[in-house]
Amino acid sequence: MLVLYRAEHRWEDRAFRELPQFLRAGDCLVLNDSKVFPSRLLGRRAGVHSLPVGKNNPKRWQNLSGEVEVFLIEPAADDAKTWTALVHPGRKVRVGERIQFGDVEAEIVGRGQYGERTVRFHFDGDLYRLFDKIGHVPLPPYIKRLDTPADRERYQTVFARQTGSVAAPTAGLHFTPEILDACRKTGASVAYVTLHVGLGTFQPVRGESLHAERFEISDENAAAIRGAQRAICIGTTSVRAVESIYLGKVDETDLFIRSGFSFQRTDAMLTNFHLPESSLLMLVCAFAGREFVLSAYQHAVETGYRFYSYGDCMLVL
Repeated sequence: MLVLYRAEHRWEDRAFRELPQFLRAGDCLVLNDSKVFPSRLLGRRAGVHSLPVGKNNPKRWQNLSGEVEVFLIEPAADDAKTWTALVHPGRKVRVGERIQFGDVEAEIVGRGQYGERTVRFHFDGDLYRLFDKIGHVPLPPYIKRLDTPADRERYQTVFARQTGSVAAPTAGLHFTPEILDACRKTGASVAYVTLHVGLGTFQPVRGESLHAERFEISDENAAAIRGAQRAICIGTTSVRAVESIYLGKVDETDLFIRSGFSFQRTDAMLTNFHLPESSLLMLVCAFAGREFVLSAYQHAVETGYRFYSYGDCMLVL
């Protein structure tokens, strides 16, 4: 864990297990309790059959095989049967086409501004149970391997409770029940927000706002955050949820935090090391200063810190 002191413009190398040493009575840790679901579905265009590949073709199937990957983002309707999704290969899957997931069929019923598809499932049961059965863990694209059964637990925080994310709020992955207990013993409290991670967290930056993501905070948790001496947000999603409250946003937020943003309640944050030019790195730079953060990143690279989802973290005080 790299600890950054904003006021002093200095940092020090520590370990995450030392986090409780930086807490005091009156602090409030803000955790995002959203739970990742198996949102990556592998199907086949209805009516197209698999064709084996010749010996000279290294691919598993010919392009005519009809294999389709559907990456679910969020429900697009109240009945939860209609979803916004990314589809690959997108050019071949047009509005009106049907995709077969075993015995379950879905239809492409719309197309979004940036190539997203609207997918309606022809299924009368609980879709989340279906996704648990046929879906794959949506590991980040820079993890070059197939998901395994172990990822269903590893790519999930120990406090995840509310199903709805398509990517883990990764700063929370560092926590164990023992670390949380140690944090509470310092006199710090814990409050929960729910921000379901979707396109807004990892899509390329376009324009003045991000793709809206669903979020909620109970009155009890909001009161704990407001009354804390310091609100210490665990992850950029917690920051966006907390700051959205103070901007009067309800149910969903497209808040894009970047240079010049005036933070209302975030006093400190724990965050992983992020991809260059991402909205996540822009948020951290807005909080601690661009040059300071980039210098700290350079130190992290030279020192051998691990980056991204399963990597190390940074505590910004």
